[in-house]
Formats: sequence, structure tokens, C-alpha cells
Amino acid sequence: MEIRYFKHWSSYLHRDMEFKVYGHAGKPVMFVPCQGGRFYDFENFHMVDHWAQWIEEGRCTVYSIDCIDNETYASTHWDCRARIEQHERWYNYVVEELVPYIRHLSGERNGYDQGIMTFGCSMGAMHAANLFFRRPDLFNAVFAISGVYDSKMFFGDYMDDVLYRNTPVAYLDNLPEDHYYKRMYNDRRMLFVVGQGAWEGPLVDSTRWLEYVMRQKGIHAQVEYWGYDVDHDWPWWYRMVEHYVPRFLY
Repeated sequence: MEIRYFKHWSSYLHRDMEFKVYGHAGKPVMFVPCQGGRFYDFENFHMVDHWAQWIEEGRCTVYSIDCIDNETYASTHWDCRARIEQHERWYNYVVEELVPYIRHLSGERNGYDQGIMTFGCSMGAMHAANLFFRRPDLFNAVFAISGVYDSKMFFGDYMDDVLYRNTPVAYLDNLPEDHYYKRMYNDRRMLFVVGQGAWEGPLVDSTRWLEYVMRQKGIHAQVEYWGYDVDHDWPWWYRMVEHYVPRFLY
């Protein structure tokens, strides 16, 4: 398997940001790490082993990116406004600086431009979903495992304009019926999966909330609930990847 490492300066975050690339061709997949994770977690937590078949076959290339959750969602002792503003800077880094880089690298290998699939587990799923819903022009698929799609777990009852823009159940609930994003969503692939075992309780509730909002808005996504023995942990996430990815990549 071809593996490459990149580091580039972000004008939004005023620091170097890093990512790794796994594969030589195929659909670009952006992996967002779990809470407080880093760009090397796709490899260190052995998720790469469970994508290896499709990577080596040239069906996909995984771009494992960096996040700054310890300065944003996970820093619950910091000021709420400052935290979400810092997250918005990370969001802008991803869509304005990182995505063009990924599209360039992918285009070099594939010979054409194409949409990016977002993928993540736990908090990575939350970011993957938010990126997809906010920019369906850039991302044409989302695979989110064991995610939370509201802000209460990290911000309680706090809400402002920036947090609203990063809370899918909130902005989707207010999506106008004639908004062109609705058609774009339904032209894309969306898969939300969650277990119902240990540590999954609030995530099941949040997934059901998202499913309800999408149904009310006529957004047709695939939502799957696994059994009560399915815990919030990597071994189950591996099994979900192996189950869904062969039918989800295109």
C-alpha cells in the first residue's frame, strides 16, 4: 500500500497541519479522527487494516486528516463562543485549504475531479456529517458511525449563530422546502450507523433525532441501528466498515 505524509500551513489556524494519504487511486475518502485524535489514528488504531482491500484495489484513497477538538468541543471548561469560533476556523481550514489540496492530489492520480466521501466514528462522525451537510457541493457521500449530531453533549443549552451552523439537527430542521441543498442531498449517499450497547445511549438518541429531522424534510438517508451488544468501540466499528463499505463505495 502506498502511504504518503503531508504538512502544510493553514492561514485559518496559523499553524502547520498534517495529514496522511493511504492508496494510489480511487474515490477520495476523508477520515476524521475521534475526539482529540490525530491524523495518524487511522493507522495507529488499525482502521487502515479494515480498508486495506479497497485501498490496494485502487477503489479508494483515504486521506486521514487532523482535528483540533481539544481546543473546541472537548474543552468544556473554556468559553463557549471562543470554542465554537475556533472550530469554525478548523472548518474553514478543511473546506478552503485542505479540500482543494485533496482534490488536486486525487485528480493527479485519477485523471479527473470527483466528490469526496467523509468518514468518521464518534466525534469524527459528527464532523463528517457536518462537513457533508454544510457543503454537499464538495462532499458527495458520508459514512458516519456512532456520531452525535446535536450540540447538547458539549455545549449544554448554549446556542449562538456559529454553533447553529455546526449543529445538523438545528439547521436541517430549518431547511426551506425549496432549498437546492435538499436535491443535492438526495443525489448523494448518506449512511448513519450506531450500536445500542455500552456508551452508545446518547448517540442513539442523537441519531434518532437526526433521522426524524431528515424524514420530516424529505431527505433520504440510510440509517442503521445495530444490536444491544454493539458497544462504542473500535472492534465494532471495524465490523461496520467491513459490512457496508463494499456496497457504499462508488
